[in-house]
Amino acid sequence: MLPIGSQAINFSLKDQNDSVVSLESLRGKNVLLSFHPLAFTPVCEEQMKSLEANFDTFKSLNTVCLGISIDSVYCKKAWADIIGVKNTSLLADFWPHGGLAQQYGVFLGDFGFSGRVNILLDESHKIIFKKIYPIKEVPDINEIIDFLKSKK
Repeated sequence: MLPIGSQAINFSLKDQNDSVVSLESLRGKNVLLSFHPLAFTPVCEEQMKSLEANFDTFKSLNTVCLGISIDSVYCKKAWADIIGVKNTSLLADFWPHGGLAQQYGVFLGDFGFSGRVNILLDESHKIIFKKIYPIKEVPDINEIIDFLKSKK
């Protein structure tokens, strides 16, 4: 995994609405890369719903949250509709399979999906926080919010 202080790797991926989201287009904003293994799984659902529930808080902290998994755009769209995610971009790291997760060093090759990882980038897109979570554990979103508030 990339170390704290290193420059983030630029990317462009499609979200659940088939829109391209590029890291470069988010320059000047903090960005939370919230990697999760698979759509339609309970812990991943809670992880993405926590991003959505805190959308306004993150916006007030000049932060954009991106949920990222190896699922396809179509899968992400169906899942977002079912779990009620409307504001948070859920990115499809589908092809090359887990390519972004591999570049960030969070892809679990034995399983074919990414680990459960939060990577927080500052406004110039340097890594300022990173944490790997157990696959069966929902990340504590408040630790990210508190970290961002401490930087103000």
